[in-house]
Amino acid sequence: MKKSYAVIGLGRFGGSICKELSREGKEVLALDSDEDKVNEFKEIASDAVIADATDEAALKELGFRNIDHVIVAIGDNIHASILTTLILKELGIKRLTVKAQNDYHEKVLNKIGADEIVHPERDMGKRIAHSIISSNVLDYLELSDEYSVVEIKAGEKMAERTLQDLDIRAKYGCNVVAIKRGKEINVSPMATEEIEFNDILIVIGADKDISRFEKDLVIDDE
Repeated sequence: MKKSYAVIGLGRFGGSICKELSREGKEVLALDSDEDKVNEFKEIASDAVIADATDEAALKELGFRNIDHVIVAIGDNIHASILTTLILKELGIKRLTVKAQNDYHEKVLNKIGADEIVHPERDMGKRIAHSIISSNVLDYLELSDEYSVVEIKAGEKMAERTLQDLDIRAKYGCNVVAIKRGKEINVSPMATEEIEFNDILIVIGADKDISRFEKDLVIDDE
């Protein structure tokens, strides 16, 4: 079944995640109390609504109970962020990622049960969006507007197959530049190298090619 996502707070950080999830073809509900921001995302997200995230009745009416993963990216209002997180926990959201403003905010979010806490000054929206889509994507680094390096944990689709079997370069235009296995790292692995379950592959390529590679060999391994 296709996962559904919601992004609450459409500032620079939340907007970046919303755009990237939408670009990856995910079903995204975008929510903000600012009408101008919501209008900006009407053509990007699956649905964009004006609402107060601290209003439990409004979140229920919007069907938040049925959303698999909610990202709380509220700006400078720490009180609203904490209250929204509490409400979402009470609604039984399966996974909750929350933006923290500072260490104190993070401590409170930890205590009330946020599943993942992120600091936008340390984490790019694109990087987080990829980790949200699949827990097998461990890290994501932009080299330019079109090229990136991604660190991927091998799941069942890749395990016990060689790089030659997977034919990643020919099929997806990506290059596996290294394989990490425990404390060992194999730089420029041979085509005959067999991948083991939980190996970490360092892959470089164009964003569009990496996206195809993730969809075919990574995302469904969760």
